[in-house]
Amino acid sequence: MSAGFDRDRGEFARGARALIVLPERGDAHRDTEARLAETAGLAAAIGLIVADKVSLRVRQPRPQTLIGSGQAAELAVRCRQEDAQLVVFDASLTPVQQRNLETALEAKVIDRTGLILEIFGERAATAEGRLQVELAHLDYQAGRLVRSWTHLERQRGGFGFLGGPGETQIEADRRLIRDRMARLRRELNQVSRTRGLHRERRQRAPWPIIALVGYTNAGKSTLFNRLTGADVMAEDLLFATLDPTLRQISLPGLDKAILSDTVGFVSDLPTQLVAAFKATLEEVVAADLLIHVRDIAHPDTEAQRADVEAVLGDIGVAPDTPRLEVWNKLDLLDADRREALLGDAARRGDVVAISALDGEGIDPLIQRLGSDLTTGHRRYSIDLDPADGAGAAWLHAHGEVLEETDVQNGAYEVRLSPADYDRFTRRDV
Repeated sequence: MSAGFDRDRGEFARGARALIVLPERGDAHRDTEARLAETAGLAAAIGLIVADKVSLRVRQPRPQTLIGSGQAAELAVRCRQEDAQLVVFDASLTPVQQRNLETALEAKVIDRTGLILEIFGERAATAEGRLQVELAHLDYQAGRLVRSWTHLERQRGGFGFLGGPGETQIEADRRLIRDRMARLRRELNQVSRTRGLHRERRQRAPWPIIALVGYTNAGKSTLFNRLTGADVMAEDLLFATLDPTLRQISLPGLDKAILSDTVGFVSDLPTQLVAAFKATLEEVVAADLLIHVRDIAHPDTEAQRADVEAVLGDIGVAPDTPRLEVWNKLDLLDADRREALLGDAARRGDVVAISALDGEGIDPLIQRLGSDLTTGHRRYSIDLDPADGAGAAWLHAHGEVLEETDVQNGAYEVRLSPADYDRFTRRDV
């Protein structure tokens, strides 16, 4: 398919020229250039060529077009000048606004939600991920079948599942979408049950679960690879990770912990995606510790932090879930700002500053994770039968053996969590 927009199919191709439009409505906590750059990055993530970026002041949103008629006319001229086949609005558009803007601009128009859904649709690599994205996309598309494309308005007198006499194409399409969504939800419910069983087995182990969360492109996958030695895709690319990846790691005082790399969050994350990815995000909800990875060099880092915390609340993460902020990308800071941030992190005590790329701060982070996860562990004196080699091995694997006071008689001083000590005394090992 050649670059550009196929009007007959309502699709656009990789290589299409896109105009990025940011309607500003007094959102003072965000940097305009950073927001435009983020949206341009989202567009580039699906192979679009960003022809130009434009910000527009919108004092009063218009119900028909969001922006004013004069602004729409100026954008139409800009589209022709830049030969843009696609206009990406960094905002949420109603179906009516989208249709009217396409008519006024004579170009395909998508909003922020549509753009993010396109990225997720292209990136989902697993069967579960594809199910989730398809469900989110259908949910989004169901309300947008009233389009300018006349083939959706035809009546047909089909039979069977295709619809009865007089049923319009649009009604049939909506019904097919509803049926497909119902099937997808049933399949995802099965995925959720399977994940729940896996989680129960891990909890019986029990190994603590650490979930990496953060804004997209904050460096979660780079940190994941650094901590686990894995080779998860880690690129300077928005939404490089969609499907969750779990690996085991060793930490001070812990033989094993499970580290989970999760999908990155973004401002105005489509509600359809939050709902569709519920099964995946349950790994975050069930985590014993959250590592909130922040791109501390980004001009909107504070706003991004607020966005992530808002999504965590939306998906049901308890406010008292232990979490640790990791300020990443120290390597991108100048000397003065780097020194100031390191001082802030040291004073706060609930932050670790690192560069996942070059490894700076990783050792202190590992020590901190071990300390946080073993908080509440107690010292126990345990007497084993000298022939109980399996019991001794279990203590070394699941606790911190502080002293072998009398190896010949099986006397140990061990630091364990109360849950592990209870399991050991019941010998449910």
